[in-house]
Amino acid sequence: MKRSDRYKGILDWFAKNVPVAQSELKFRNPYELIVAVILSAQCTDKRINMVTPPLLKRFPDPVSMSESSEEEIFKYIRSVTFPNNKSRHLLGMSKMLVEKFNSVVPEDPEELQKLPGVGRKTANVIASVIYNKPVIAVDTHVFRVARRIGLSSAKDVLGVEEDLTSAIPSEQRAIAHHWLILHGRYICVARKPKCADCGIAAFCEYFEKLNSGNHILDSTNLNK
Repeated sequence: MKRSDRYKGILDWFAKNVPVAQSELKFRNPYELIVAVILSAQCTDKRINMVTPPLLKRFPDPVSMSESSEEEIFKYIRSVTFPNNKSRHLLGMSKMLVEKFNSVVPEDPEELQKLPGVGRKTANVIASVIYNKPVIAVDTHVFRVARRIGLSSAKDVLGVEEDLTSAIPSEQRAIAHHWLILHGRYICVARKPKCADCGIAAFCEYFEKLNSGNHILDSTNLNK
């Protein structure tokens, strides 16, 4: 199957069967989302959604957080992964938002990446979710799923992002990010993908190989 046909089949299926897809992080404004996404690195959305309510009650805006300290922020996020680093990032991010951006979360991904704790993936999440920018955020789920189902053969995150960006129409990129994340989270899971429950199996390179009769699957293949 040509890659272009694979893209069309997969995108068409998602558009028809999953017309609404959005972040599972809970937030009410751009500031709350950027806090949640910084915290979510290598941590589950479920955990972050437990942590953010008391954190954001204490720090409802960038100014209040910027006037705090790493030690105080740490008390609210101690149960997430890497709380020391994330406390430092949140304090630095809030200070820069206040001092450089007048407490307004910027729209441009390049500007967003100037904020402490905000890498390319986080910047693209904010830009696409809040401002509907035509960018693709590649996290671990998107990276794994895109390579496994045959949307990219790139070896690194940037390469996968470039492949997805070049092949997915600009108006679908924001939602396609969520399609791939949710598919990887609930169907195309890392260890044992649920191919029998998968709506895009007919267009999936992994499923194609699985049923080719001459392809031997091992633990390495499962994570591609």
